[in-house]
Amino acid sequence: MWFLRVRRMLRISWTEKKSNETVLIEANSRRSLIKTIRKRQATFLGHVMRREKLEHLITTGKLDGKRGRGKQREKMMDGLKRWLGSGSSTETMTAMGHRELWRNMIADASKHGTG
Repeated sequence: MWFLRVRRMLRISWTEKKSNETVLIEANSRRSLIKTIRKRQATFLGHVMRREKLEHLITTGKLDGKRGRGKQREKMMDGLKRWLGSGSSTETMTAMGHRELWRNMIADASKHGTG
């Protein structure tokens, strides 16, 4: 957002109270970084889940041990499930095992998913 405010033709002062959404509209731009990050996360997670090594155990939470104190952190799977629009974890895990199905889910989410 800094780039759009300062370096582009807009030259918006920091004292002006404009929201990021307004700046995006004025610059005729869209948010694409979050979508790119989610797409790469999904691709990497599919790769990890198909390998079934240590990373698979960590991602699925099958390691023994105590949970840390405080509020439970959001898991990568939960955010990915929400982005993909899948209903359950088992549906997502099954799709990860089938490469073509997983690629199609990621492609659909990239087109229609929200950040």
